[in-house]
Amino acid sequence: MNALNRKLIRDVFHLRGQVIAIALVVACGIAAFLALRSIYYSLGASQRAYYSEYRFADVFAGLKRAPLWVAAHIAEIPGVASVQTRVVAEAALDIAGLEEPARGRIISIPEQQMPMLNDLHLTGGRYIEAGKRDEVILSKAFAAANNLRPGDTLAAIINGRWQRLQIVGEALSPEYIYEIRPGDIFPDNRRYGVMWMGREALASAYNMEGAFNDVALLLGRDAKEADVIEQLDALLARYGGVGAYGRADQVSHYFVSNEIDELQFTSTFIPAIFLAVTAFLIHMVMMRLVATQREQIAVLKAFGYGNAAVGFHYLKMALVAVAFGVALGMAVGIFFGTRLTALYAEFFRFPVFRYEAGASLIATAVLISVVSASLGAALSVQRAVSLPPAEAMRPEAPARFRAGFMEKLGIHRLLSPSTRIVARNLERHPIKAFLSMLGIALSVALLVVGFFLYYDAINRVVDVQFNQVQREDVFVVFNEPRSSSARHDLENLSGVLRVEAFRSVPARLRHKHRTRRLALLGMESGADLRRIVTTDYRSYALPPDGLVMTTQLAESLGAKPGDEITVEVLEGARPIRQVALVHTVNDLIGLSAYMDIHALNRLMHEGETISGAFLMVDPSKQAALYSTLKAMPAVSGVNVPAASLSSFNATLARTVGAMTSLLILFSSVIAFGMVYNGARISLSERGRELASLRVLGFTQREVGVMLLGEQAILTIIAIPFGCLMGYILSALITTAIDTEMLRLPLVVSAKTYVLAMIAITVAALLSALLVAWRLRRLDLIAVLKTRE
Repeated sequence: MNALNRKLIRDVFHLRGQVIAIALVVACGIAAFLALRSIYYSLGASQRAYYSEYRFADVFAGLKRAPLWVAAHIAEIPGVASVQTRVVAEAALDIAGLEEPARGRIISIPEQQMPMLNDLHLTGGRYIEAGKRDEVILSKAFAAANNLRPGDTLAAIINGRWQRLQIVGEALSPEYIYEIRPGDIFPDNRRYGVMWMGREALASAYNMEGAFNDVALLLGRDAKEADVIEQLDALLARYGGVGAYGRADQVSHYFVSNEIDELQFTSTFIPAIFLAVTAFLIHMVMMRLVATQREQIAVLKAFGYGNAAVGFHYLKMALVAVAFGVALGMAVGIFFGTRLTALYAEFFRFPVFRYEAGASLIATAVLISVVSASLGAALSVQRAVSLPPAEAMRPEAPARFRAGFMEKLGIHRLLSPSTRIVARNLERHPIKAFLSMLGIALSVALLVVGFFLYYDAINRVVDVQFNQVQREDVFVVFNEPRSSSARHDLENLSGVLRVEAFRSVPARLRHKHRTRRLALLGMESGADLRRIVTTDYRSYALPPDGLVMTTQLAESLGAKPGDEITVEVLEGARPIRQVALVHTVNDLIGLSAYMDIHALNRLMHEGETISGAFLMVDPSKQAALYSTLKAMPAVSGVNVPAASLSSFNATLARTVGAMTSLLILFSSVIAFGMVYNGARISLSERGRELASLRVLGFTQREVGVMLLGEQAILTIIAIPFGCLMGYILSALITTAIDTEMLRLPLVVSAKTYVLAMIAITVAALLSALLVAWRLRRLDLIAVLKTRE
């Protein structure tokens, strides 16, 4: 072992506290990168493999009714590789132990098991038996949520007739990785599920023998989706087609892809912040270490060590800390990655959802950490190798001691000697003080971001959506549009206190060359149960005419207020209308377009037609109302917002909470590492000075105040700057996480700032205790003999 390596071992042991702190900071960055990035890769890889193996369709279309021979014409469309016709229906379900009515989507499958588009992966039980008209296969999520197993039964209203169904199997489908009721944002597997029934049985129940009302297409490699959709729409128009759409607009794929996009950003941006802080910390430690080892550098050069050898020696010192951090970070990252993957698997249903942290990902993590450490150490190493031996042999020129602002103002007379030394040291080393303050401020900023995501952003989304927008107790969906007399029928039901009708029309919105497919929602003017509420809690009343869109939808169409929007209705006679965009609103969830219900009725050239209603219900009569609604054939679905909130808390909120808790933990560790390193570096730099003061008669308490008081002042100054930086980082995150599914509001509460302040204060106190312990063990004679 050569002399430089022996020196490296001694230095690492001497600075073990700082090395451990740096390693912890590096570990947090690597763990965050590995945990988040591996989930992003795992989810994307699972999605691609599932789609390929189970032949997930590229184009989907619904219609009223078409004879089976039309499938042959669909297959002739250029670019179509495979066609799957189906019968699809919505049904009300009565689940044992569930008070509210449930809703099911029934999809036909071949009587004999065979390869098909959107194929099934049986997870339990068996396939249906040919000729058995009451056998169904349930989606695994719905079965698990309701404790249903093969051999159990459930009741359903199928085309107005009550029927008991026999559950023979459980399955997964690539069409329902994210199983959600149409129009909802969050899954409610307890009250909505998918089931598959034999083609003949379902067709017979809905008078669809020899016909179909739904079709899925698989496209060839060189097919143009837009052209296929256009020709498919033209072909199905005479059969009541409601508009074909591509995979991007398929509900499950849309939500899964949005989640992958968010993970891609999160797994890049958050670790980048952590690793940037790591580079800064290493730079700060190495820069001040080089300053304390000037004489050693001179001796090394005098004995013939070149610039490269000296520079590499100090770089190795940084890489030792990084190596420990990488090893710990990989273990922690893989541990948390597997736990988060298990959470995702609870509501993203894949046949196999494996956690993947491949060699390339680990190699990338190591490379990033080494590069960030090298960048952090680069300037310090350059400073080490640039010192000529003769100059380095001499101590650094002492600071110019002159009267500062305290002396000029006479403030120094009011301070104790210990406090005066602290203030003078800060005043005479402004750059050093600024860098220390900046490091602590960065730690505060990371804490603010973590608490903002955990408390403020998600809580605001939940509050706006479930307390301000969805104020109804129940909303009822009819199986087809009804006259306004249906509203009066609902008003007369026992327990109903208030009814607000709505009209939902599937439409394709066009502006110039851009299109979006969604449901145009008509609501009553002055509605109170279902409202349009912006991110800042402002309620918006619909105008008597014209279209209102969410800002995100308008931007995706390239439209602004005053523009004419082409509305292509996808039901009935499929009229095409021109409607003026009157206003845009900033909301938090999904893409929406609204009109006054009477204006929408006029647009459709129909009477007072409604698609359903929002209800306010007497809680004491809620159970009786549910029983009544279960028996109403006209009602295809009953949604309970409170149940949706419970579902959100049980699924997505858990995942978001776990992820942000992880970030808060990592941020807290980084905060401790930054504060502790600052204090330890100060002790290393001022060890000779503090020992001299002890010899001169200053007490240990007074010397401790001089050292730790400086860190306390820097921490106090850093906190407001850190809060400001945290707000800026939170704003960047809300700008980046601005997807069609979810927009995070920029609301940083006082609670978040207080929690960040408490966390950094605790980190400062722990650091102070550790440094005070080191200070008590200070060997005065040994320190006075050395320059280190």
